[in-house]
Amino acid sequence: MSDVVRLEVEDGLAIIRMDRPKMNAINGEVQEGLSKAARECSERKDIAAVIVYGGERVFAAGVDIKEMAEMSYTDMVDQSSGLQDFTRALASIPKPTVAAVTGYALGGGCEVALACDFRIAAKGAKLGQPEILLGVIPGAGGTQRLARLIGPAKAKDLVYSGRFVDADEALEIGLVDKVVEPEAVLDEAKAMMRPYVNAAPYALRAAKEAIDRGLEVDLQSGLEIERLLFASLFATKDRTNGMQSFIDNGPGKARFEGA
Repeated sequence: MSDVVRLEVEDGLAIIRMDRPKMNAINGEVQEGLSKAARECSERKDIAAVIVYGGERVFAAGVDIKEMAEMSYTDMVDQSSGLQDFTRALASIPKPTVAAVTGYALGGGCEVALACDFRIAAKGAKLGQPEILLGVIPGAGGTQRLARLIGPAKAKDLVYSGRFVDADEALEIGLVDKVVEPEAVLDEAKAMMRPYVNAAPYALRAAKEAIDRGLEVDLQSGLEIERLLFASLFATKDRTNGMQSFIDNGPGKARFEGA
C-alpha cells in the first residue's frame, strides 16, 4: 500500500493502519494511502469489515499544518477536493467500518474517524476539530459529518471553540460509541466487526446505503431508496438461503455465500 498507510487482512477483517511518525499527521501521502486502502477494501471479496487504526499511541493528530501553511489560495482551490477525497473514500466503503481511536484524533484525524460507521475510543483519548484556532474551518468533512452525528448545536460548540473533548464526553455526546482501556481498543474493534464476517454482504451493503443516502434527503425520498434497495435483494442467493433457513431452522442459522 505505502510506507505510511498499510492494509492488513486476516479472516475477513481488514485493518487500515496509519503509520506516519510521530503523530500520524495526515499529509498528501497519507491521504492518498487512505484513499487507495479504502478503494481496495471496497473491491476485495475477502474483506467483510474494516477497522481504521493509528496504532497504540495516537490515531491521527490532524492534517500536516507545515505542508498546508505554505499553500496559496489557488493552491488550495486546486487541492481542496483532494482534501475531501480520502474521507469520501472511507465513508463510501460498502461494508461496516469502525475507527479504533487511541491518543489524539484531531482535525483531519477526527474527520477520518467521522467517516467510519462506528468509533471506539481509548480512555484518555482526545477528539476535536481545532481548525478554528488556525483561522480556518474543518475541510475534510468535519462540519458536515459531525453535525449529522451529534446534532448542529453540539457540532457548533466543538467547531466554534476548537476545544478537545475527552473520551467520556465524546461518549456522552455521541461522538464515540464505546470507551475501553487503551490496550483493548483494537481487540474491541475486532470484536465489533467480527460478526459481520459471516453476514450477508449485499444486505449489509444495502443497509448502509439506505441509511447514509436516506440522511441526505427528505423522508419520502428516503423511503423510496429503502424500497428499491429492499426489492433488489430478492435477486440474491443470500436472500433465498436466508429465508429458507429461517423456515427450516429458525432465525440466525443461515449460511451466506455472498451471492
